[in-house]
Amino acid sequence: MVAIDLTCNLEGFRRFLVNSTCRSFIPESYLRDPEVFPEKEGDQGSIYVEAVDKVDLKKIRDITFINARDVLGIIYTSKSGNTKLKWRQIRARIGRVSGEASGNSLVNLSMARIISPEDVEAIMANQQPQAPEEQAPAPESEEQPPVSEEEASASEEAESESESESENEDIAQEQQ
Repeated sequence: MVAIDLTCNLEGFRRFLVNSTCRSFIPESYLRDPEVFPEKEGDQGSIYVEAVDKVDLKKIRDITFINARDVLGIIYTSKSGNTKLKWRQIRARIGRVSGEASGNSLVNLSMARIISPEDVEAIMANQQPQAPEEQAPAPESEEQPPVSEEEASASEEAESESESESENEDIAQEQQ
């Protein structure tokens, strides 16, 4: 799970909710309407929309679709419980998303265009558990910036050439 704290518009968070919970069965007219939100109660995940004006439209499966105006906040908990996000209004339709997100939710945030696919890859790369030998750096090594594949192969070639030159010097000294 990854800590999330970023600014996004309400429509982006609405797309995230739809992608995460009901994309396969939401009616097309609800999908296109920016005032329709999924809402869900229960032990297996929940979505609560806090709004000035809110009207229930239709219940499909375990999702109740609502028409909400002047949304103040949204609280989302995934089925697995691995994602817990809150959207809080800052001004008009702009708000702040904060909480914990799973890898799957990061992908859904990307699909909703809240974060970029590159951000997802960077976040996931930073969250990968490291092997024990990688966790403790060798005492004599200093931290180096990441090296691209081209730089690594150029470095290996330079080391190889350096080793060959020193071997040639050793052979020359032995012959004398």
